[in-house]
Amino acid sequence: MSEKKSPFNLQTCARLNILQLEPYRCARDDYKDDGTNILLDANENAYGPSLAINSSSNPPKLPNEPSIDFLGLNRYPDPHQHDLKQLLCNLRNTHIHTPKTLTPANLFVGVGSDEAIDALLRCFCVPGRDSILVCPPTYGMYSVSAQVNDVGLVKIPLLPAPDFALDIPAITSTLSSPAAASIKLIYVCSPGNPTGSLISKEDLRHVLEHPTWNGVVVLDEAYIDFAPEGSSLAEWVLEWPNLVVMQTLSKAFGLAGIRLGAAFTSSPIASLLNNLKAPYNVSSPASAIACQALLEGGLGVMRKNREGILAQRDRLLEELPKVKGVGRFRGGTASNFLLVEILDIAGKPDNVTALKVYETLAEDKGVVVRFRGKEHGCLGCLRITVGTEEEVTRFLLEIQGVLKHIYGQKCQNAN
Repeated sequence: MSEKKSPFNLQTCARLNILQLEPYRCARDDYKDDGTNILLDANENAYGPSLAINSSSNPPKLPNEPSIDFLGLNRYPDPHQHDLKQLLCNLRNTHIHTPKTLTPANLFVGVGSDEAIDALLRCFCVPGRDSILVCPPTYGMYSVSAQVNDVGLVKIPLLPAPDFALDIPAITSTLSSPAAASIKLIYVCSPGNPTGSLISKEDLRHVLEHPTWNGVVVLDEAYIDFAPEGSSLAEWVLEWPNLVVMQTLSKAFGLAGIRLGAAFTSSPIASLLNNLKAPYNVSSPASAIACQALLEGGLGVMRKNREGILAQRDRLLEELPKVKGVGRFRGGTASNFLLVEILDIAGKPDNVTALKVYETLAEDKGVVVRFRGKEHGCLGCLRITVGTEEEVTRFLLEIQGVLKHIYGQKCQNAN
């Protein structure tokens, strides 16, 4: 049979910005998990989900807490997620940053924080005309979502390590310029990814108090539960009509698999986000599991697992600098990962050496971390997710051996 001819041409039919899109990549695009690897690349919670499943390692589920019921999956899920939203409000109503109280009207719940990132772009940015402002090094999905939506990108880098703070003079100047009219959103990650640094409340206040800029500040708090108590600014949205605070259950709660994210904001913005989202976007199982994690039994598991992560983070801070070839920690310690320099044989941060360490750890040792050396201000850096005690022990052993081998080869080549 002869091949049928069609006038279809993908290159001229598809949107140009999509054809040119470079998708978000992770280390597992290169290294698939075969079940034996130690995965210290994606900032997951290696201690497991925050569910009060009765076992020797978890506290028991409290008697008055409902069980997860997966019957009724033939029905569409609750489109409003009121109970889940109330539990999220209960978690963040600390009254540290405002005497006001969050309610479900202040919440958008979606499929991970990525849905909120995209929904905000679709809410506020006109394709082909408007822009967002990002502060690299930062989470890559802000840029990917901007390109998907044909939205421009303005970059104002964070101040140099180790602080990785917002460059307030540069941001203020940009928001005071004629170009500010097209900037509708500012995405700020705190604690930063890959920096691990908290953005100061006062720096955010300076941006929010800009006298002429008409836009929305989006604060991404994916890792906030690893930061000091009271760090979350979720309830601060009640004081600022143009502040959005995104959070997720993927990190401290160990529920990356259910893809559940939330955006706290003023009720008018929350209403816009909820109006445009797909119907029934959060599945019944995801909602039920999330509610379990936010009840007292689940919160107890989360806190217990967090203690283990913070203890291993402190261990890495103490022991990793003792490994020959490991340089300075860059950024902060407010997350479940650390950003650290890898040095060349001359003792300088080096991307070639860092990339070699990353590849050798994954390919030969089954330990997957994340190479971040191409990010702004992260020369020679690897990002290490904090794992369990056993995983951290193996990582320290393997990286020491890999660096020793690499240095040995370089010395031989030099001779």
